[in-house]
Amino acid sequence: MLIREATREDWAAIWPFFHRIVAAGDTFTYPTDLGESDARDWWLLARPNRTVVAVDDTGTVLGTAKMNNNHMGNGAHIASASYMVDAAHTGRGVGRALCEYSLEWAREAGFRAMQFNAVVETNTHAVKLYESLGFTVLGTLPEGFRHPVHGYVGLHIMHREL
Repeated sequence: MLIREATREDWAAIWPFFHRIVAAGDTFTYPTDLGESDARDWWLLARPNRTVVAVDDTGTVLGTAKMNNNHMGNGAHIASASYMVDAAHTGRGVGRALCEYSLEWAREAGFRAMQFNAVVETNTHAVKLYESLGFTVLGTLPEGFRHPVHGYVGLHIMHREL
């Protein structure tokens, strides 16, 4: 698997699984009816932030990540990231590879830590992955997320020093 900078041309491969993930409404705080144009603008970030894709040896996009400063000004030394993996390619280590890549990017860019602001507590695969990479749950916003199946569930704030 290769992780490389995402291009606008990659959007055609990202959008189908991005749309399915967001429309499901069970892992991201994005509006479930998010349109393609807004989604592209929200996901494909300009430098100094970054958006990448993980591709296989045929060039198929397996997943994507966006990496950015979590806050501006005097809080700009903390990074954040978001990840999406095409359901057709789960279980192959794509999410782990993207997360490890983003941690390295953040270290090289001079960030002091990485923070995830809204990890849905029922997204147990993501929570387990992040914890295996050294993240801890700093706190949970009770009923901070309206899950389509489980109702109101917590949103974890997760953190890792770099």
